[in-house]
This record gives sequence, C-alpha cells and structure tokens, in this order.
Amino acid sequence: MKAKALSILIVLLLVAATLALPKNAQAQAYSTRFTTSITYQNVGTGNATIQILFYAQPNTTTPITISRPSLGPGESASIFVGNLNEIADGFRGSAVIQSDQPLLATLVQVPQGSTTVFVRPLSNGFSAGGSTALIATVLKNMYGAHTIFSIQNVDSEPNNVSIRFYNTSAQLVHTIDQTIQPGASFYVDAATVSQLGTSFNGSVVAIAKRTDNTDGKIVGTAMELDITGVGAKAFESVATGAKKLYMPSALCDVYGGQRTSYAVQNTSLTASTTVTVTFYPGGLTATKPIGPGAKASFSACDTVSAGFVGSAVVESSTTDVVAIGKAFGAGLSTAFLGESQGYAKLALPYVRWAPDSYYLNGSRQRTYIAIQNVGDTTIPAGSITITYKDPFGHEGTHTYNQPLAPGAKFNSNASMAGLSWFGMAEPPASGFGGGAIINCTAANCQLIAVARVATYVPATSSTAAEDYNGMPVP
Repeated sequence: MKAKALSILIVLLLVAATLALPKNAQAQAYSTRFTTSITYQNVGTGNATIQILFYAQPNTTTPITISRPSLGPGESASIFVGNLNEIADGFRGSAVIQSDQPLLATLVQVPQGSTTVFVRPLSNGFSAGGSTALIATVLKNMYGAHTIFSIQNVDSEPNNVSIRFYNTSAQLVHTIDQTIQPGASFYVDAATVSQLGTSFNGSVVAIAKRTDNTDGKIVGTAMELDITGVGAKAFESVATGAKKLYMPSALCDVYGGQRTSYAVQNTSLTASTTVTVTFYPGGLTATKPIGPGAKASFSACDTVSAGFVGSAVVESSTTDVVAIGKAFGAGLSTAFLGESQGYAKLALPYVRWAPDSYYLNGSRQRTYIAIQNVGDTTIPAGSITITYKDPFGHEGTHTYNQPLAPGAKFNSNASMAGLSWFGMAEPPASGFGGGAIINCTAANCQLIAVARVATYVPATSSTAAEDYNGMPVP
C-alpha cells in the first residue's frame, strides 16, 4: 500500500522528441514547444519506491504507469518525459507520483527547437488539492503575452469543474464547465477562447464539485508566454488566500534593468477589498481597491525609486487575497507565489551548479536561493543550514553564520557549500538531479525561500532565468 501520493501537474506540451519550429516562430515563446522534466526529492527517512502515472485527456481513467529507481533520503532525481518510449510525441496531460516516502517535486519546461527561447519555466507539484483553484493572473493578448493553464482533478472520483474568468473590473466574463476524471487534467489556452474578446486581462476562479454536489479537489498551474518575445514563466494555483502575504523579491531598475510587479487577486466572489503593498526597506506603500474575484497589479517602480532592491508585504483590508510576483527585464522572465507564512524546514527539489566554463558556454545551469526571515524575531547566527545533496556523490552544507533580522534575507548556492559541481554528473558522465534542504533550529523560526535557476546565453551575453518557491517539508 502506498503511504503517500503526490499530485503533480504537468503543464503544456509534453513533447517526446525535439521538434524544429519554422524560422519565423523561433523568437516566439507562445509558438515554442516544451518538453517537461520532473525533478523530485525524497524528504522522508527511508528509501522511496516510486511510480509515475500519466493521464493524457480529461476523460482518461487508465493511466500510463512508469516505475522509477529507488531514491534515498534527501536525494533528488529527474525524469525527462521526452525520453520515455511510453509517452507519444505531442502528449499533453497530467501526472501523479506515488511513493512510500513523502516526496516534493518541481516541473521544468524545456524549450524545444528554438534558437532564441532559453528560459525554462518552473512550477511546483502539489501534495493536496482544494475545492477551489485560484489563478491570480490570466492574459489574452495583453502585455504581449497569452496564458495557458491547466486544472487537474486530485480527488478520488470525477469532478465537475466550473472555470470562471473575471476581468479587472470584477465582471464575470465567461465560464467553462468541464468534467475531469481522477488524476486527469483539462487545458485552457486563453488565446483560443473567443468569448474573452480580442484581449483579456484578469484572473480565474475554478470551483470543483462531485456528482453529489459535495466539494471536489483540484489544483492548477499556468504558463504565461510572450507572443512575439522570448519570455516564458510558470506558476501554481492557490486553494486559499490570506490577508497578509510576503513577497521576497522587489526590484526597480537594477542589474541592468530588472523590475518586479505583483498580481493580487481577491479570493471572495461577493465582497470587495482594499490592498496595500509595503516595500522594504523604506516602508513606501501603494494602495488599490479590488472587486470580487478580480485582480490588481502593483509595479515596484510605481512606488520606489530606480536602484531599489528589497522585499514587500501585501495586506488586504477585508478579504483573503493571493499574489503572484513577476520579475522581468535584463533576461528575467520569472514568477513566484506570495507566501502567507514561513517554515522551519524547506525543500528545493531542483538545484544546479556548474563551473564557469560549463555555465558560461550555456550548457549547464546555476541556481541561486534567496532565504527570508518572515518571523517577528531575529534568528541567531549559525541556526540556518542549507544542505545540498545529489545522486552523483556531491554533498555539502552551507551554514549562515550571521544573525538574520525580521524581514531580512540572504543568498545561498552550492558553491557556498564547497561544491564546484552540483545537481548533475560531471562530464563525460551524464545525468541530472539534485536538491537542497533548508533547516532552521531556532525557536519559532519562520523562513520562506525562492530559487532562481539561471541559464547563460553566450550569443547575447545575457541570462535567462525563472523562479520557484521553496516547499515546506511535511
């Protein structure tokens, strides 16, 4: 009997072979095809026996089952869907990982056939679902981008799902009703939904019911893709919100033009709220009203001055909200979730570090981890450790040897743990997989973390990067 099942959304096209795109499409993220790599981490105490179940359509009831090698405690591994003979070219669906140890997972969307799109959108898997999946920002032909999202049934029986589109004026613009079988998913490409008009800027509320009208269980994830540009980002849905959210990254015209903005969605379908975003350091604020089900956008540069580097807190006056942070400019095309609380132990399943020669030629990646204290007390020096471990024998620990004040953050990477290679086999050997565990031993420790995975692009001497959130260890 399986002790734990981890539900994972696999987003966008799962392509089993590299496909060449027409030359006029290669600069478009929306026209680029992606293949998913699933990186998963054993956060249990024993060896994990693992199976992955793939579901091709919303009505799929018999999945494709793939068995995976045993995975030791603290280890991470990855599977590239394009290398699986059982998965046909053009597959687009969802998956569920089953294990007798608790697992966490991050999905990596690898662009195929493009000579210009290098960013690899990242999103996290889910260990549970809710009756509602909130997607804070959905675009059709807005800000030069389209959104494609997917809703997965993580219940034990079929769910009837109502997918509702709200614009920024809190108007319900369109509803899609779809029945989804357990484990399966339903995809929506906003660009092809004619009822949204020629353009749409808003959010989505998906609500799941079983056939007896009791609450179902769903999760969701989204990709936002540039129509003519090379930007691509991914983020997860949220089941419930909070009146206070922490945003660990806030930027305005730094590092060659990097900026951040936040999409904040009102979770209530009946009540309005007022949202205030406070930027730290400095305490400057921006305030906007948000109607039921709607969203509002907050750009850091509308409030703080050029050169600002810090964080932010999102607070709602009346209702719970959810927030998506986006970093863009100077090669960035990233998305991350606002967090309602911190944890003493976090996991990051997808971590890489390569020496200069391999990173700078674009063949290998580097991961940078930002860790923030969102508690009310200073964390003593030496209380926070980041342990890096991969299946290729690379292991090390970075200890943060300074006090960490409330709201303050610091950075970590595998080189700070004494590792020149991490998360991959050293050439000429091949293979990928590696993760990190953040652990705090101080009393009442409240940490959040965001990992930024960077790919260097030699042709333009720039960096393509995407973010994902650290996940609490069960």
